[in-house]
Amino acid sequence: MSILPQLVFLLIFAIAAYILSKRIKYLRRNIFLGKGETRNDHPQERWKTMLLVAFGQQKMFKRIVPAFLHLLIYVAFVIINLEVLEFVIDGLTGSHRIFAPFLGAAYGVAMNIFEFLAIAVLVSCVAFLIRRNVMKVERFTKPEMKGWPSLDANLILVIEIILMFAILTMNATDQILATRGVGDYNLLNTLFFSNLIRPIFEGMGDATLIFIERFAWWFHIIGILGFAIYVTYSKHLHIFLAFPNTWYSNLKPKGEMVNMPEVTNEVNMMLGIPTGEGNEPPAEIGRFGAKDINDLTWVNLMNAYSCTECGRCTSECPANITGKKLSPRKIMMDVRDRAEEVGKNIDKGGKGLEDGKSLLGDYITKEEINACTSCNACVEACPINIDPLSIILQLRRYVAMEESGTPAQWNAMFQNMETSFSPWKFAPTDRFNWADQLKNEEIK
Repeated sequence: MSILPQLVFLLIFAIAAYILSKRIKYLRRNIFLGKGETRNDHPQERWKTMLLVAFGQQKMFKRIVPAFLHLLIYVAFVIINLEVLEFVIDGLTGSHRIFAPFLGAAYGVAMNIFEFLAIAVLVSCVAFLIRRNVMKVERFTKPEMKGWPSLDANLILVIEIILMFAILTMNATDQILATRGVGDYNLLNTLFFSNLIRPIFEGMGDATLIFIERFAWWFHIIGILGFAIYVTYSKHLHIFLAFPNTWYSNLKPKGEMVNMPEVTNEVNMMLGIPTGEGNEPPAEIGRFGAKDINDLTWVNLMNAYSCTECGRCTSECPANITGKKLSPRKIMMDVRDRAEEVGKNIDKGGKGLEDGKSLLGDYITKEEINACTSCNACVEACPINIDPLSIILQLRRYVAMEESGTPAQWNAMFQNMETSFSPWKFAPTDRFNWADQLKNEEIK
């Protein structure tokens, strides 16, 4: 028997593994362009968060219909990929359905489950295509979704549909060949869904059926390998990054803003409060806030690469709802696009971060970040705990502390906070005058 198919399979597998490993290294390098941040506290709570939010898709079910459809695809992705193990073993050894003789009737049961999930994926993907392109759900039609983001979403759905058809075609032709006693085809009349499409192939000759079955097999395994590579260029990278992203997500209460350590230490030193850093003068601060991706943390950049572009954050954002330019989804997409630009620049031997561009200004405008109300609605809405607000606050801090570029009304408010401890310009001693007036009116 010729070993050429095995060699071809091994070559394709090796090429895919090489490309994928290079892409993973590239993404890891880009993510760690951000500043260091330690988030290894409360490991039990972090594991629980990851299991509930990423694996259990807890936050998805705030919207039942898309959540159920997504769950079907998710379960199918996990379970059907078990079949890929058999594909790999068959490809390496030259066998055909190597598990079938060992599992007996259980193999047919497992394949029926796989086919049911394949049909579930087909139905879900068609439903998602209709939601995006016929119903035109509003959050999928925002300006940032024009061009590649929209094409990417549709393309991945079409690819999944084609891959599921390949499974059904392979199984249907396999059963016909097994019935005819051809070769080592052994999938005898046990599968419900692929049996439904058997009439399409019944009139074909053995050679034609063998070609179709083998073509579907090769198409599926090459499609799986190609899909794994494509995902690293797509918004569907969240398939893998959702798990570390939720594990490293912020566990603090959503209303708690993170103070800048440099400013906190400076204030403590001025007030004579021990800082825990001895009597050493503080190191020179490179920059307050964030202007570019290297000023953000690696967690912020991982958030950007994890973004599903589902738009739930933007659809819940009060600023966006009222017509403001801010879109939390666009913020995350811009951070990722800037990281990609810098990464490609570095790989080409270019200037990298010193290319004359920056995240603030070239990608994200002051109008966008100034529209944010800091309400955390975007953080609460995200199904994988992405935190756009953290990035917005860091960009605003840069504008305020490095450029003194905040709106005049804001500067007046800041001054009032500093002198009167409230946004309004009146003395703290007059703060409860309203209560005295109310008391006097009651006496009268």
